[in-house]
Amino acid sequence: MPLVGLIGRLCRQKGIDLVIEVMKQWAKDREVQWVILGTGDQEYHQKLEELAERHPRKIAVRLTFSGPLAHRIEAGADLFVMPSWYEPCGLNQMYSLAYGTVPVVRATGGLADTIVDANEETLLAGAANGFSFSDYSEMAMAESLRHACDAYADKKIWNQLIETGMRQDWSWNRSARQYLTLYAKTIERMKETVRAV
Repeated sequence: MPLVGLIGRLCRQKGIDLVIEVMKQWAKDREVQWVILGTGDQEYHQKLEELAERHPRKIAVRLTFSGPLAHRIEAGADLFVMPSWYEPCGLNQMYSLAYGTVPVVRATGGLADTIVDANEETLLAGAANGFSFSDYSEMAMAESLRHACDAYADKKIWNQLIETGMRQDWSWNRSARQYLTLYAKTIERMKETVRAV
C-alpha cells in the first residue's frame, strides 16, 4: 500500500483543497495511506482532523511544523503530492527526488521545470522522475495519482523513477556552473561584437 505525503502550508495556493477532496474519496475505497504535516487555514485544519478521525488507519495529520518530522515524512513516503495552484519555485519536489520519493505535482512554475511526467516516451528516454497534471481540478489530480499508484505496483518502473530522481542534481553547484557557462558565452559574444566594429 503506497504512502502519500504532503508537507507545507495548508492553504489553497498549495492545493490542499484538491488533496482533501481526493482523500475523502480514496479513504473509502483505495488502498493508499496519507500523512500530512503543516499548518495553515483553520478551515483546512478542521477538514483534515475530521478525515483523520474517520479513517485512522489511512490518514495521519500533524497540524504543526517540525523540521525533523518533515524530513522523515519526505524520506519515508512513496509519493509526495504538490498540487499547487501556483508555485514560483518549490523545494519539496527536489527534496523528494533526493530521498527517492516520487513527486506528483501540478505542472506550474518550478514544479513544471523540475518534474518530468512518467509516460511511455519519457520512461523509455530515462527522463521521467514523477507525475504531473495540468488542470487545477480534483479529477486531474486523482487521475495523476492513480497513474502513480499503478506505476508503484510495477517495481521495474517504480525503481527506474526512483533512480532517475535520485541521480538528478538540483544543487547550487549545478546552477553556479550553468551561470558561469552563460557568463563565458556572453563575454565571448561581446568580444566578437567589439572585433566586428
